[in-house]
Amino acid sequence: MLQSPPVLAQKPSGPGAPSRLLLGAAASLAAATAGMITPLAPGAYAAEALPPAALPVPASGPGDRLTVTVREAGGGADGTFELRCHPQGGSHPDVRDACGRLDRRTTWGTDPFAPVRPGTVCTMQYGGQATAHVTGTWAGRPVDARYDRGNGCEIARWDALVPVLPDLRA
Repeated sequence: MLQSPPVLAQKPSGPGAPSRLLLGAAASLAAATAGMITPLAPGAYAAEALPPAALPVPASGPGDRLTVTVREAGGGADGTFELRCHPQGGSHPDVRDACGRLDRRTTWGTDPFAPVRPGTVCTMQYGGQATAHVTGTWAGRPVDARYDRGNGCEIARWDALVPVLPDLRA
């Protein structure tokens, strides 16, 4: 039978070591009693963990206006469409669901139109030659996002914005 070596406690060394330990413990205790250390479940940070009524609502008004241009998608999905939300309108083929999708993807600290992060490892799959360009303003911020289906990451990014972009999943 193997035995693990005994664990030896190290004594703090150097000038002021005992007082530094005491100060650190006192600061931790003060933070805990002040309510600064509150355990939260990991799911508490996820937008999906909150009921829909608790999700932040994007700023409404004339600023929620996008132009969606789709090329090479086929099946009648190509064209340039206007999408207005809050209130809903425009020439987009599915205004209600597209606005709902954008509302669900718009959470504090995230950009629903963000590109794939540099250095991300993506699968080498090809989703076709379809491209899209989304411009305008959403939640008070300018939007100028380009989409393609050239690898697994770009396909997933496109699919995450369906029905703003046409559903090309087979």
